[in-house]
Amino acid sequence: MNEKNIYFKNKKILIYGFGKSGSACFNFLKKNNICKIFDDNKNNISAKYKKKLINIHKLSSINFDFIVLSPGIDAKKCKISHYLKKNSSKIITELDIFALSYPNINKITITGTNGKSTTSKLLYEVLKNNKKDVRLTGNIGYPILMERKIKNNTIFVIEASSYQLDYSKYYRSKYSIILNLSPDHLERHGSFKNYVEAKFKIIKSQSNNDITFIDNENKFLKELVKKNKIKSKIIKIDHFENKKYCKQVDNIYFNNSSNEKNLSFVFSIAKVLKLNLKTVINIANKFKGLDYRQQVIYKSKKLLIINDSKSTSFSSTAPLLESYENIYWILGGLAKKGDKLKLKKKYVSNIRAYVYGKDRNFLINSLPIKISCTSSATLKEVMKNLNNNIKNDNSKKVILFSPCAASFDQFKNFEQRGNFFNKIVKVMLKKIKK
Repeated sequence: MNEKNIYFKNKKILIYGFGKSGSACFNFLKKNNICKIFDDNKNNISAKYKKKLINIHKLSSINFDFIVLSPGIDAKKCKISHYLKKNSSKIITELDIFALSYPNINKITITGTNGKSTTSKLLYEVLKNNKKDVRLTGNIGYPILMERKIKNNTIFVIEASSYQLDYSKYYRSKYSIILNLSPDHLERHGSFKNYVEAKFKIIKSQSNNDITFIDNENKFLKELVKKNKIKSKIIKIDHFENKKYCKQVDNIYFNNSSNEKNLSFVFSIAKVLKLNLKTVINIANKFKGLDYRQQVIYKSKKLLIINDSKSTSFSSTAPLLESYENIYWILGGLAKKGDKLKLKKKYVSNIRAYVYGKDRNFLINSLPIKISCTSSATLKEVMKNLNNNIKNDNSKKVILFSPCAASFDQFKNFEQRGNFFNKIVKVMLKKIKK
């Protein structure tokens, strides 16, 4: 049994934001501490926790030791932004609570702009297949503080977002992985520099006995390593070196450059952990991916349909646009500040774009002029137009739903958006088969 360090005892703690993360923090800390809850929307708090709510006007009446901030909250644009600025030294995250409570547990933290969830899930499956006691937590959807029965040999695979890392102060990981970096979440971080610095904290916080994995081709990351005094061992992933292993993986999911590079990371981590590489190959061949992340939902000789609803930026979609021919590309939603499509000219002629949503004009103007665009108000309308056009196309084609934008103009989240797309496709395929 891994002994829990009672770092948090007899503390006054404010938990701001009461979603999955906030409620997990409260239940983890409530036994030995005085915990209060605040949320911008009181309707988020169930009756069970109402007594723990604190009024906005009474915040200053308690000298809190810590303020646990949920990652979805922008400290600069919230109801108590002035209070948070005044007490910024007290702000911590669920990652900090876990690290301080279990300082000796082995953690593998994966971050980057694209492919975090997929890489985390794949590595988890590999470790599990190698008979390891492994947990998959973090930004992938399962709060880390909900884990129980933690042993000395338990390994945590943690997907960490820039939001989580940005607010963290004490979090340290034995193995830190930055897959890639491109402009993202600039509306929150303000600049690419701030975004990168948030990610880079997982490397700067490491000690001499820790290991960092970065992309050998990423000049930006290598430059950051040079500028900062990094204590951990740096392993630069050479994708060419892992090519012989990647070639043994016959799975359409790894047919694009982005996923193949992330697979290369898993091979490199497996070597360091002394895992059987044949296991990695077998797991990768069977890997079905995660819902709405470059997910193949239909495949025939003439038609391939990919649901990549998770895509919220051009950088996440570009590798897919470079991997197929005759693409009917569906995109739309709320575009991200400063987002740009970097696509080699030779791929432009392969694409027809169908753009929908609130920021469709911005997205259309962001595309190369040679890409033909059809504009629609809604995703449903897009699918009607697309369906009419593909009827006369008897060649091999790909329908790629990769929005490159947030879902919130028309959907609750990317899952709801992805599910909606699947339902429309199901109806469309019935008509085609008739």
